[in-house]
Amino acid sequence: MTPNEAMAQLKKAGSAATRKTYARHGVKSEAFGVSYAVLGKLTKTIKVDQGLAEALWATGNHDARILATMIADPAKIGRKQLDGWAAAADNYILADAIARTVAKAPHARETAEAWTKSTGEHIGQCGWTVLGVLAGAGEALSETDCIALLARIEKTIHAAKNRVRHAMNGALISIGGRSAKLRTAAIAALKRIGPVEVDHGNTACATPDALGYIAKIWARKKG
Repeated sequence: MTPNEAMAQLKKAGSAATRKTYARHGVKSEAFGVSYAVLGKLTKTIKVDQGLAEALWATGNHDARILATMIADPAKIGRKQLDGWAAAADNYILADAIARTVAKAPHARETAEAWTKSTGEHIGQCGWTVLGVLAGAGEALSETDCIALLARIEKTIHAAKNRVRHAMNGALISIGGRSAKLRTAAIAALKRIGPVEVDHGNTACATPDALGYIAKIWARKKG
């Protein structure tokens, strides 16, 4: 599929209602308003195409950039390019999409660690989201690494920027669902942290109750 063909399909699939929904969630850049159901179908058709991903990203269109993250080849994306993508993310939806791609890259951990130290809200969000994914997967991060992450989160979460707090909360949930030892450590940290406030704007979204989510994870494991 060529970039022009992909853009034509995205434009055709867009809707005003979805554009309004995305706008409520912070999307300010040009967008056709394509649903994730359509993006998923396009991804299945295209599969992996790094060249097309780069061309779509270059358009600046929100839907095209989301699709770019879905068809990108994590093994071919260099750190410099990923840094550029993260720096360009101007809303949490795109930042999360970038994080899902980064989590599959061979340099995921080093990239994420660097991003968590950024003062940029969405870059920091990307970093913590990636670390949450890696912590849950249990390959790139050891239990000792996860204990260290819990300490960092406990110390800094309330002073972190809005979407960074949300990503840290997600990382806490992932860590707490990984092993019995980490569940105990995560619950203890959560009790010391207390409620985590995240502003979700004019949306129906809510901050996940980390204690409740961890309990659900372990209930599913026992089921």
